[in-house]
Amino acid sequence: MLARGMLIVLSGPSGVGKGTVREAMLKESINKFKYSVSMTTRPMRPGEKNGIDYFFCSKNEFEEKIRQGEMLEYARYVDNYYGTPLRYVQDTLASGNDVFLEIEVKGAMQVRKKMPDGVFIFLTPPDLASLRSRITHRGSEDSTTIDKRMEKARQEIKMMSNYDYAVVNDEVPKAVKRIEQIVNSEHLRVSRVIDSYRKMIGDK
Repeated sequence: MLARGMLIVLSGPSGVGKGTVREAMLKESINKFKYSVSMTTRPMRPGEKNGIDYFFCSKNEFEEKIRQGEMLEYARYVDNYYGTPLRYVQDTLASGNDVFLEIEVKGAMQVRKKMPDGVFIFLTPPDLASLRSRITHRGSEDSTTIDKRMEKARQEIKMMSNYDYAVVNDEVPKAVKRIEQIVNSEHLRVSRVIDSYRKMIGDK
């Protein structure tokens, strides 16, 4: 019997470094994760590839998938939809592969309702000053926008109680190591392995 893969959900406030940590996890981790490619209705940008960067589709197609319950989570931003196709995640988990999902807090809460057996990890900054510095160094937003992002970050940090683990992103390699330790421990959780042992002893 093929062991089902595990869903790992990483989220946290904007600017905390989710994308950087995710890239390092997929590149450096000894664990073999399948990254869940998001679906979007925004136009494809130069250099992007369908199925690699995003699954690109029309708004009508996306909305039909919502009606059919085919999205694990989704959101609308600047008149475009973004979301996670449910079938891809289900098929990948069924094949025995772990799925790594990096999404915003609201999306993670949608996933929690549909797949409560996933491992939900909240990536946190060392402190709010560090978070503000990271956002400021992007150099793409004015002070008013940064203030709004910081207020949103405070609200998102309050959502941490809905997660299983909190990992501080003080240094990316250290954050990656902490997440690896969580994943390795979760693979040994009795609730995840007991069925195979029941089968071993003939106790159906």
